[in-house]
Amino acid sequence: MTKERILIVEDEIKLARFIELELQHEGYDVASAFDGREGLRMALQPDIALVILDIMLPVLNGMEVCRRIRQASDIPIIMLTARDEIMDKVMGLDRGADDYITKPFNIEELLARIRSILKRRGSRPADRRHLIAGDLAIDLERYQVFYRQEPVELTKREFDLLKYLVENQNIVLTRDILLREVWGYDYIGDTNVVDVYIRYLRSKIDQRFDINIIRTVRGVGYILENG
Repeated sequence: MTKERILIVEDEIKLARFIELELQHEGYDVASAFDGREGLRMALQPDIALVILDIMLPVLNGMEVCRRIRQASDIPIIMLTARDEIMDKVMGLDRGADDYITKPFNIEELLARIRSILKRRGSRPADRRHLIAGDLAIDLERYQVFYRQEPVELTKREFDLLKYLVENQNIVLTRDILLREVWGYDYIGDTNVVDVYIRYLRSKIDQRFDINIIRTVRGVGYILENG
């Protein structure tokens, strides 16, 4: 039986390690991230069953991480934080958290809440109808792309290319890989087509919104950076 994989997003390394050991003892597979941006990236991986998310995180705070996760996935989220004011709890739940527990906490209570949520959810995989990279969101069912909620009109091929770049964000992809994965093994035509379509995407995203997320790695290929 495959172990359920839980992600801990917590910048207190000793606390994260303590939770990790307890979860492993309970039979879970565990991953950890120590800042919000890395936590967001890892939370959207298809093998994560639940996220334990601190609020006070470097780079990107937990409230914003929770909000961005909810744009792309219905994966269960337990907020774990030292802040116990009512408004903090309300804000966390409004952002889409499933539960909220404050520090210091009893590890048995945390484990019980994890079991309860996973049982309620039937340990079903997260909703993968959306992909996100920073402020860029892709609706896979409707073939729609948004940047900060602004729609981006793309052709089918542009959409497929962007989708592959986002699925492999922060990874350098060669032109040959992009040609094979987006155009197909049996494509017959000019290999410069990749460069042409990258220019199309940049004109519709990077240039329109004055950003630089699709970057050229000279002599190698392209990378989409989610920052």
